[in-house]
Formats: sequence, structure tokens, C-alpha cells
Amino acid sequence: MKPLLTVDDLKVSFPTRTGVIEAVRGVSFTLGRERLGIVGESGSGKSQTGRAIMGLTPAHAQVTAKTLSFEGIDLLSAAPKVRRDLRGKRIAMILQDPKYSLNPVMSIGRQIVETLTRHENVGRREARERALDMLEAVQIRDPGRVYDLYPHEVSGGMGQRAMIAMMLVAGPELLIADEPTSALDVTVQLEVLGILDKLVADRGMGLIFVSHDLRLVSSFCDRVIVMYAGKIVEELAASDLANARHPYTQGLLNCMPAIGSDRHPLPVLDRKPEWAL
Repeated sequence: MKPLLTVDDLKVSFPTRTGVIEAVRGVSFTLGRERLGIVGESGSGKSQTGRAIMGLTPAHAQVTAKTLSFEGIDLLSAAPKVRRDLRGKRIAMILQDPKYSLNPVMSIGRQIVETLTRHENVGRREARERALDMLEAVQIRDPGRVYDLYPHEVSGGMGQRAMIAMMLVAGPELLIADEPTSALDVTVQLEVLGILDKLVADRGMGLIFVSHDLRLVSSFCDRVIVMYAGKIVEELAASDLANARHPYTQGLLNCMPAIGSDRHPLPVLDRKPEWAL
């Protein structure tokens, strides 16, 4: 079975006054209709990898790859119109914080409808009904009321669910979730993960789940990629994360507190220069 997404030697760099910053340095992986976790600390290149796949890298950046293809479409050589048609319809991305990702001067319902009408020829009434159905699917109890609210009028958890609804309303085949639960409390985190899990299972989507929470990824994903300084240092099954071999992954795991054991002070990650090579 052919992979949904193929990434081979992806590189993303940003020219600056002081030199070139290499944010992503030769990342390679494939994705089927599964849940792939990408973990690593801030600045490791997780989000830039997702943005390069989406075509959301800033214009001044340099993006290269031996292969960057989705369902046989070369994403690097595709015309801008092809990328726009893919983005939101077949490939979608949930950004980190709804406070900065949602348009503050548009109601939530209008934003979801705009996503749908951009990609499908639907009337106003049908678009509203599908938006309401999607809000209900992400477990918003009163979708009719939330539909007319503005982003500042809803909680962080509800805003994140609205973001998920907006990204899923057009039925994408690939979803990139960039730390979708980082701004949420624990109970809402579990609800959002449950929503994503059900949608992946029901729709057969491919999911790239970007996070810095190793415990969360190990319990939610099928496979895990560990990134450090723009490179993949380890790839393994999520169920085997506790048996990771790379010292960076082991260091991240060792820095986590454990209930029922005295770990004071917590170990500090001892970085090695060779990890970045």
C-alpha cells in the first residue's frame, strides 16, 4: 500500500543578517493512514516540518527536498493554485493556539462556513447545517449558540474545538495537529484527543501529531519521531518509547517526574554536541 505522504531529505532554512538558520535539516519519513507523533523540545523543527508540508513557510525561507509528495502530487513543484486547493480540503493543519489562529473579527460559524465554501459548491443553508453538524461532532453542546459567537467570547478549550471543526469540515485526508492540546487543561486535553482519535478511525485519515509531551504521544500515537536541532534522531513504535536507545530521547524521558518516587531534584538533560551533527 502506497504511503499517503512521503518526505525525503526535507530542509528548511531562513537567511538572516548574521547567516543562514537551518530549522529543518534532512528530515525523512512516510505516513500512511495512521497516527504519527513528532516530539522534541521547542526549536527542534517540529512545527516548521508541518508548515513546509502545508506550504505555509514564509516566502523568504528556502525549502528543498528530494521528495515531498502527497498522494502522488509533488508539493514542491505544484502550482500555487494546486497548493491552495489542497490546503484545507485534502490537507489541514490545526495550529497551536486558537487565540492567535482564529480571526477575531469573524464569528466562529462564519469562519467554518468560509472554509467549506472555498472548497465545495454548497448553498448558504447547507453550509450552515454542515458547520453546525461539525461543531456538534467536536462535542460542543450548544452549536447554534457557539456558531454566532466571536473567538474572544469562548474558552480556550471551546476555541480549540472550533479550530478542529474548521479544519475537518471539508473532510481532509491528512491532518497536521501542531500541539493542539498545549493550551488546554487536562480534562479538555483528553476530550480533544478522543475527538481526534474517533475522527481518524472513522474517516481513515493520516494524522501528524506534533507535541513536546512524550507521555501523551506514547499513549495516543502509533509511531513516534524524535527531533533534535532540526534532525530526526530516533524513530520507533509509540509502545516502545520507554525503550528508546538514543541518549536524547532517554534524557527527555528521564526528566519527567514519576508518581510515587522521590526524584528531587529532577535530572537535567545533558546535551552532547554530537546530537546536532
